[in-house]
Amino acid sequence: MHRELHKGRVRALSSLLVFSMRLAAGACREAGRNCDYVIVLVAFSVTPLGVGDSVGDLVAEAVRVVRASGLPNRTDAMFTTIEGEWDEVMAVVKQAVDAVAAHAPRVSVSLKADVRPGVTGALDAKVEHIERALSE
Repeated sequence: MHRELHKGRVRALSSLLVFSMRLAAGACREAGRNCDYVIVLVAFSVTPLGVGDSVGDLVAEAVRVVRASGLPNRTDAMFTTIEGEWDEVMAVVKQAVDAVAAHAPRVSVSLKADVRPGVTGALDAKVEHIERALSE
């Protein structure tokens, strides 16, 4: 029952994000940009619940999945951010959640996506832009 509810929620979230991606792709085409591919940034956190106070080892399993994916990524104290094509990124997020869910009775996932068709390299470019602004 628990696994089926988890799968249903993942499908609902994925459907909502696909709808958002289609809207963004339409706006991209209207702006005259190359929108043949959609690169996304997805920042997410996975929190195992019901496993005690220390969750770091299980969170490390999720990060290990992300790093093994080969997609550009960055991990900080709150989130792991991945850049890539929509389906690739969402597959990695699912694998990371599944890696934690294999050891926890419940998993909380927070996810934020930046969908900008026609834009690549945003994982580094966004940070570089802020750093340049701070140095002025």
